[in-house]
Amino acid sequence: KEEEVLRARRFYRHVPFRPTWTAASAQFFSGNDTTENLGITVGWMRKAKAAGAALLVTPENTNRDRTYFKDGKPSPEVAWECCEALDGPFVTGLCRAAREIGIWVCAGVDYRGAKAPDVHIGQVLIRPDGEIAAVHTKKVLWDYEYTIFVPGTGPYVAVDTELGRMGLLMCADGIVPECTRVLALKGVQVLLNSLNSRGPDELRTHIPCRALENGVWHIASNTIGNPHNQGLLWPWAGGSQVIDPAGRRLVEADEREQIEEMILAEIRPFEAEGKGTSWVDDLTAQRRPELYGAMTASIDELPCAPMYGPVGPGALPFPGPDSVKVAMMQFSRFHTRVFAEWAVKRQAAYAKRKGAQIGVLPELCFFKRGEVEEAPESAAAYGAEVLAMVIALAKETNMHLCFSNPEEDQGLLYHTAYLVGPTGLMIKYRKAHLNRRELQWATPGAKLAEVVQTELGRVALMVGDEVYVTEVGRCLALNGVEIVLHPADWCSDDEPNVVATERAGESRFHMVSVTRMDSVDAAPHVGSQTTLAGEFIDGEPIPLMRYSRGIWCRAGVEECTVVDLERREPHCKMMGWHLDVLKKRYPECYKVCTVPTKELYLWRNITQHRPGTFPDVLRAARGTRSAL
Repeated sequence: KEEEVLRARRFYRHVPFRPTWTAASAQFFSGNDTTENLGITVGWMRKAKAAGAALLVTPENTNRDRTYFKDGKPSPEVAWECCEALDGPFVTGLCRAAREIGIWVCAGVDYRGAKAPDVHIGQVLIRPDGEIAAVHTKKVLWDYEYTIFVPGTGPYVAVDTELGRMGLLMCADGIVPECTRVLALKGVQVLLNSLNSRGPDELRTHIPCRALENGVWHIASNTIGNPHNQGLLWPWAGGSQVIDPAGRRLVEADEREQIEEMILAEIRPFEAEGKGTSWVDDLTAQRRPELYGAMTASIDELPCAPMYGPVGPGALPFPGPDSVKVAMMQFSRFHTRVFAEWAVKRQAAYAKRKGAQIGVLPELCFFKRGEVEEAPESAAAYGAEVLAMVIALAKETNMHLCFSNPEEDQGLLYHTAYLVGPTGLMIKYRKAHLNRRELQWATPGAKLAEVVQTELGRVALMVGDEVYVTEVGRCLALNGVEIVLHPADWCSDDEPNVVATERAGESRFHMVSVTRMDSVDAAPHVGSQTTLAGEFIDGEPIPLMRYSRGIWCRAGVEECTVVDLERREPHCKMMGWHLDVLKKRYPECYKVCTVPTKELYLWRNITQHRPGTFPDVLRAARGTRSAL
């Protein structure tokens, strides 16, 4: 045990960390007086300590309001004059207060860079002894911020503390998936997020999704209110949250009434090490890092490069029609096989009359739930018959049809998705990331789905719970996908509402997710969902800039809903005038995404012992310099 502790301390400097502690998140507005703002922040620190919290998270730019304008335009020079360095009065005041009160604090600050007029958006994590444990400089900025601030370029910050392994991020850092994925792969157990968001998407998608897809805790603090009467009048959205590793919202602050308040939740860091979910036993083990090379490829060499920026007035860079009509053919087998085949044929005929060019069926819709696991060889044999039937149906209706089936090939079984058209088989994808049920019978596919140029545009397939794997959607986007066809089987309402919405929105592609009728038992409120890529045109409400819209079927009933997908939308990667969600990436920071799982700096790769099982004589001092 002593040898294992010594090995663990190379990466986890406090062994063991506290098994449980209380986190606080305060949401409030900071004005222009940094001295007053320091007093306000210290007041929240005292309230947090009095409530039993070990750590407090505060919003982005806690130090001051961003009145960095000259002649009505954003001005880096004005920002420089208004801001301080990290060793200025505001941060040193926080350090002094942390030492006096005895609390950890993670606060957002706008701070001066090395030379004028460079100003950064930063986040400081301060220890209870008043020392700065870590500084994160925001890397992905929100729209107008690019006209004032200089983004960070360093690695993402993971830091070992007596409270567990912490990861720092700020607001738009979490709009894209790479930041939190990298932090999780660095062993982070708790995300600390300081926000300055006016959008409803943080509360509903980004914050819970980044916890759920990585199996980590997420403590988020957002600004509220807006005292200004000119410029952008939308208030900052509030809605601060604490999310557990299963994506459950433990506590949530007010969003509508603009109330300054503090929320509290119990954090148990080691729960982030299990990575178990309702669909797979281990999120980390499910990953296929050898398939994610696109994540680290040069930005300008990726197939998506012609799609960067806004959509121009001319022809799109890839051939295809102006729009594509896709039918969500919501169904799943009940009664008999004969009935299932008959019902699907009727659905296809109806979709064709409604003008659909593509029809998407749910995951394994020709099989009763559990049927494939019980008799996989028999299911695969019937699957071959189904494939032949659907190919004939596509030819008969002059449509493209997407579905998934068990497949047998040279003695191996796969969960395979197909796109067939009037000329036969067009796309075949063997699911590369298997869930708990599939591991009983299937072999993982050897590669990610290919993005295929078809007569209807650039199309790719995704199967079921692969929607939770951040690299799947991101790699499809980097390979230039326009439309993702997604046979699905929802395991919770969060799968469509949070995760599918996030997958399409973070990379700006259309995603047609069609679930089984019988998924209503797990996801009672949401049926099939098409998530639209959206296009920034200026003047739209903030939700339309950054929160992807959806079109739904009713849950639990047979439906056939036709949606019209504008192909130009996935060619606009902009959230506003300046934030391109694919081009504003840092592939040099994402190499950990391609590292084999067994080589990651994770607790499981260092020791098999749980925190707290080490002899007391080996325990590091908590919260002091001697522990470092």
